[in-house]
Amino acid sequence: MPERVQHLLDQLTLAEKASLMSGANFWNTKAIPRVGIPSIMLTDGPHGLRKQGGAADHLGLNASIPATCFPTAATLANSWDPVLLRRVGEALGTEAAAEQVSVLLGPGLNIKRNPLAGRNFEYFSEDPLLSGTLAASFISGVQSRGVAASAKHFAVNSQETHRMSIDEVVDERALHELYLEGFRLAITGGDAWTVMSSYNRVNGTYANENQELMQQVLRRRWGFDGLVVTDWGGSNDRVAGLIAGNALEMPSTNGVTDQEIVRAVEAGLLDEAVLDARVAEVLELIERTAPGDAAPADLDAHHELAVEAARASVVLLANRDRTLPLAPGRGRVAVIGDFAETPRYQGAGSSLVNPTRVDSALDALRASALDVAGFEPGFTRMDGSSKRLRRRALELAKGSDVVLLFLGLDESAEAEAVDRTHMRLARNQLDLAEELIAVGRPVVVVLAGGSPVELPFADRVDAIVHGYLGGQGGGRAIVDVLTGASEPGGKLAETYPLRYSDVASSTTFRLTEATSEHRDSIYLGYRYYDKIGAPVRYPFGHGLGYTEFAYADLVVDETTARLTVTNTGERAGSEIVQVYVEAPDAANGEFRAPRELRGFAKVRLEPGEHARVEVTLAEHAFSAYDVGTHDWRTVPGSYAVLAGASSRDIRLRATIGIEGEAWSLGDAADLPHYVSGHVQSAGAGEFEALLGRSLPAADWPANRPLTRDDIIAQTKGRGGFGGLLYRLITTSHRVLMLLKRPHAANNTYFALDLPFRSIPRLSGGAFDEDMLDGLLLMVNRHFFRGTRRLISAAWKLRARNTRIPKAN
Repeated sequence: MPERVQHLLDQLTLAEKASLMSGANFWNTKAIPRVGIPSIMLTDGPHGLRKQGGAADHLGLNASIPATCFPTAATLANSWDPVLLRRVGEALGTEAAAEQVSVLLGPGLNIKRNPLAGRNFEYFSEDPLLSGTLAASFISGVQSRGVAASAKHFAVNSQETHRMSIDEVVDERALHELYLEGFRLAITGGDAWTVMSSYNRVNGTYANENQELMQQVLRRRWGFDGLVVTDWGGSNDRVAGLIAGNALEMPSTNGVTDQEIVRAVEAGLLDEAVLDARVAEVLELIERTAPGDAAPADLDAHHELAVEAARASVVLLANRDRTLPLAPGRGRVAVIGDFAETPRYQGAGSSLVNPTRVDSALDALRASALDVAGFEPGFTRMDGSSKRLRRRALELAKGSDVVLLFLGLDESAEAEAVDRTHMRLARNQLDLAEELIAVGRPVVVVLAGGSPVELPFADRVDAIVHGYLGGQGGGRAIVDVLTGASEPGGKLAETYPLRYSDVASSTTFRLTEATSEHRDSIYLGYRYYDKIGAPVRYPFGHGLGYTEFAYADLVVDETTARLTVTNTGERAGSEIVQVYVEAPDAANGEFRAPRELRGFAKVRLEPGEHARVEVTLAEHAFSAYDVGTHDWRTVPGSYAVLAGASSRDIRLRATIGIEGEAWSLGDAADLPHYVSGHVQSAGAGEFEALLGRSLPAADWPANRPLTRDDIIAQTKGRGGFGGLLYRLITTSHRVLMLLKRPHAANNTYFALDLPFRSIPRLSGGAFDEDMLDGLLLMVNRHFFRGTRRLISAAWKLRARNTRIPKAN
């Protein structure tokens, strides 16, 4: 502990120490002027600064100051470019420092387990190596400006439905190989100063109180020496969180949990040395991020960086007969689709950025050399029906030579606090696409969205360009790619399945109330599809360009793969070289993915140019997690090291023998579907055998009184005031959707998933614990007794708050 931190700690009273464990308000820590401890500010990220100057919220409802909106993590991941991620991090750190912000709450790097997860747009990939490598660079960039990054949400935050209470039930091997590995790489490689704990439980224990995760893994195994902050409203048992390693609870609880800490120390339930360790972490963070006189950010330069980042992340999914790029003289171009004029460039919720400007694709097309015949929106957002809009779009297409059709997920589809219910595009978009294809003109589809969608028309259009959520410069970036002013620089950081039913977790995801069973285990994304040989729409790592590359001369050892890459086309371009390791007998005889990404590199070459590319292999390239020793362990045997342009476009292969002591990854007799990979057929008994314990109840118990630990959604179907409360919230969602306010509508789910215990803590002192007791009586069918208690408690609280202190 630094000497100055120890000196400050020695001067603090018990009450002052406890006070530093929660916020002063929504975004700031508490100051203690008596000893010179300042307040610092934490604000949302991760792809832009969301600093609110007025009314504060964690849901993206109230306005924030203008800031550069960079492409979201799901977009940037398609660049496969750590150098670019560092530059974006540096820019974000600069903007945060200029606004006297000490902690930027990002990056998010939870694994994208299922395409329907509502916050997939905030996360990098289905692969932990890609996620962790990019996140480490991003973190290094932010922190190079004296601003702390916060790796979130630790851990296994795999769905938004009931996220504040759901128990993510996952086997130990999948936990370490997939869900923790990206965090390990980000924290050890990026030296993150803070980590944000997730709302959910992990194998029965809230992440924020999970000593195995917080102490054994995060601090002892990975050497993390920074501060853990709760997600906003994400504290369950404040003292248990402190003991596990959580220092800062946000936002302010108006002193409620500070008193819990003081009482626990005085009663001998909490060792004051534990409290001191947590206070020291807050003080060290303050020292690391002390705001200085930072220069204003160059927002014009940052906008250009946002455009560059979007260009590098655009993925060309299909390009039949070299339809793209579109050159002047190609003919008249019809621009159809509401997203061309009003771009969907970011997600919703806590990451909602107020951009400094927004480039639309339509404006960029009109400014290009293309002959734009006209524009028609063709459809309305949120699947509204309009025959007139469709008719006008078809008329425009018939009078043109090429159709640019802008489709995607609208603002109601992807947001914090809510998961998608299906993987389809809106019906009105699909109908329009079919009618435009029937016109007979070449159709180029431009997609927007942060997660895979089903593409039933994919084989019948001429090209598909995916911009994901490209930030404020995404519109210009898309047009640069369409016209060939720049190349499509990205490759998919996730697999595109043909249909949702093909997804390994589709049989369990968000289908139960109390738990989320990860019966898919290690078979997630390409690991699953490649294991069972399932067809996919586009494989992991897929992305076309405007030139071609040849691979040759692969040489490997235990740490490195080297190969020669040549640009055999007619224009400059970049190639993302992916190195996979194929395990011995993984395809049919072992509980193991057939191949896994173990390294990658991006190389840019002029026409005819070649380069010798060296790819460093991951630390665990030839290892698996051994649940017997609770650690990574080398698996001996003859491995194939593969170099390719995607997980299914393998260009070169070399073999290498790895030594070690043989050990078993699982008993085929007990785990037949985990050996074969057909995990959709794994029953409860087999999953229990994998877990080594019985499964917890998957649904909420019926007909029992609700407690402080239950969530408001559990009032559903209970009748009386509880049922009325549920109907009021769900009705408000429907009304807001009818009013075309999807951001506000989706945030009603935040209220439904809120634990009752959080109401006093998040109310800023307007609703206390006694009032909560009254509310619980009301929802438990004791309406009049509960009402009397709530009113009485409210009067007592009002009297306490308005009492004038006596003069000395």
